[in-house]
Amino acid sequence: MCSALVHALPFDAAFEVIPDDEAATTAALVKAMRAMCDTTYRDHGHAMRSVHARTHGLVVGELSVLGALPAHYAQGVFARAMTVPVVMRFSTNRSDGLDDRLSTPRGLALKLIGVKGVRLPGSELDITQDFVMINAPVFMSGTPKAFLSSLLPPATPTGTTPRIRGQAETHILGETFYSAGPLLYGDYFAKMSVAPVSAPLIDMTDALIDMNGKPHGMREAVSAFFAAHDGEWELRVQLATDIERMPVEDASVRWPEGESPYVAVARIRVGRQSSWDAARVATIDEGMAFSPWRGVAAHRPLGGLMRSRKAAYDMSAHFRRERNGCPMTEPTVAPGTKIKQA
Repeated sequence: MCSALVHALPFDAAFEVIPDDEAATTAALVKAMRAMCDTTYRDHGHAMRSVHARTHGLVVGELSVLGALPAHYAQGVFARAMTVPVVMRFSTNRSDGLDDRLSTPRGLALKLIGVKGVRLPGSELDITQDFVMINAPVFMSGTPKAFLSSLLPPATPTGTTPRIRGQAETHILGETFYSAGPLLYGDYFAKMSVAPVSAPLIDMTDALIDMNGKPHGMREAVSAFFAAHDGEWELRVQLATDIERMPVEDASVRWPEGESPYVAVARIRVGRQSSWDAARVATIDEGMAFSPWRGVAAHRPLGGLMRSRKAAYDMSAHFRRERNGCPMTEPTVAPGTKIKQA
């Protein structure tokens, strides 16, 4: 389907329906995730993120918004052609042994640096825009209550963390990532995706990795890739066209791509570089937090599950900052990086 033929549905505040008990559910979610943080800190002496705690790669590149986009795609930070620095963090949920044995979902967090626009509450002084994604087009749990139930199954003993089912040991750089939940897209609302488009990245799709005897095997594979290759991705947008088939409040519903395909609005380019070293870990992994609620109002997260993430991500960042004694700051320029020449 031609992007110009997509009949984007303008966002209406009535599309969000907030349950009376959502605040209580969110508080219970934050409590459960805080318990995970406490357990990890007690066991390992270092505060980690409550979700997507295991980092596999940290890279810095550029995001270029495409020019001549149709009006319904030229929205928010994508309203005009521009190029800004971008930080990318590839991750998975932690496993019981805190090694690289793969768990699902896999994550990609983006931080655009130097964007303009009216800010979301809590990020008024920043000039960054975060997009937080997983390698699935939907969340397994569609609502905060459903997600809370998945964190606290009745059979799980008090004080333990549920084991997260793993997936095949394939390269994380071959994945396509999705916002899974919806967000405002200027006058409209949408889901977002980041997909590999350069040949070396596409070759990583479903490429198996030998993890035997390699506690940091995925991290090493990512490092080897960026030592030898550049990478390019498309950032794509799926605009909502029908509130019944593309609901805001149920993040487990896959929006039909036959009705509204994912359309490229920007290109991400990363040069050859070190994706893991002490300086990069200190600056990005320890010194930054990523949240879907850090950015401009034109991309406000929508729906219960996305609303609940604000308090959860804020708690996680505060916990790490307090326990590790490491200040967290939002960048105003691209983090320093030594990029190798091709």
